[in-house]
Amino acid sequence: MAVGQEQARWDTNYEWKVVLLLGIGFGLVGLDRWIIAPLFPFMAPDLGLNEQHLGILIGALGMLWGVFAIFSGRLSDGIGHRKILIPAIFIFSLMSGFSGMVAGFTGLLLIRALMGVSEGAYTATMIPSAGYASKPSRRGLNQGLQQCGFPLLGLALGPIIATQLLEVVTWRTVFWIVAIPGFVVGLLLYFVLREPAETQGGKLLGATEEAGSWLEVFKSKNVVLGMILLAFMMACVFPLSAFVPVYMLEYLGLTPVQMGLAMSGIGFGGFVGQFGIPGLSDLYGRKPVAVVAFIGATISCFGFFQVGLNLPLLFTMLFFTSFFTLGTIALVTGPICTEAAPPGLIASSIGLVVGWGEIFGGGVAPVITGYVAQNFGIENIVWVAGLGVGAGIIVSLFLDETSPRKLAEKAS
Repeated sequence: MAVGQEQARWDTNYEWKVVLLLGIGFGLVGLDRWIIAPLFPFMAPDLGLNEQHLGILIGALGMLWGVFAIFSGRLSDGIGHRKILIPAIFIFSLMSGFSGMVAGFTGLLLIRALMGVSEGAYTATMIPSAGYASKPSRRGLNQGLQQCGFPLLGLALGPIIATQLLEVVTWRTVFWIVAIPGFVVGLLLYFVLREPAETQGGKLLGATEEAGSWLEVFKSKNVVLGMILLAFMMACVFPLSAFVPVYMLEYLGLTPVQMGLAMSGIGFGGFVGQFGIPGLSDLYGRKPVAVVAFIGATISCFGFFQVGLNLPLLFTMLFFTSFFTLGTIALVTGPICTEAAPPGLIASSIGLVVGWGEIFGGGVAPVITGYVAQNFGIENIVWVAGLGVGAGIIVSLFLDETSPRKLAEKAS
């Protein structure tokens, strides 16, 4: 894409408003999704729940998230982004609040399932919306910034927010407190967000062209490779987030406080990686950054299981594992898919990649990891998490370069 096409007078005011609002919204997705984990010990006695119920709740949300990300991406390409994004953020915020009103497992399962539907719809539409708003030279950085709130609020700050609020209110009230910001963000998006065809980026990315068949996304090499790469990365970070606490408590013998400190590395590493990795790809190219990130993820993942009872090193290894994995997830679902998608099918492409990654990484991989932990020992879950990202090194070598900066350099 020629530099001249970016236009000298880019609407940066709209660009940053959209990136900020969508990013806050995605942070709330992470908070609403994962806050159930630190609240669960307080919910369980009231609702008669056990750990198996928690697994079902998390799995149901993840599976429906994946299915509806695929469906909603295609739908938003047809009827517009506003009609998907704005209702979705209101619905998942409402479901978060309703989580505090349930009387038992069945009601909570239904509510969390509806949350998965709406959060999958939001995610598949949010990422391309930021791409359409972004100047091409900042597309990777913006789509990364937009996604970095998820690990920060959901995995790093969520447990702190939950435990601090529990000092003054009940777990039921906590759900409503964390739901309120979503309504505010949804209202602001109603007044700010434009349809893709009404944006400068939308005109450059073909949003004004008539979309072809949904099956055309499978003709894009980078979209197909993106499905594989995202499944590898999610099959690493999701099982680690679920099983590493047990590994550190039961196998290494850490105290709960030490485990919590080490686990915060996942949240903070993911926060930095989700804008750092896509931002670096704006400068150095999508393909080389992806290859290096898969190498880094493989080394840090296997390294984590070798450091033993060393709290600073455990934190560091989890930080870099999350930095590389969640950073590459933002890179693949953001600029790589945006730039590889057929005209008019950007949301469809991202929805497909996100949906497949969520179904496999959030649904299938944790089941496999649980089987390995139960039958071969918790210390052997590294082979599930590490081998996938290791294979991703090879797959990433086949990516086509699509960075506007690198393409412009090549053309000149």
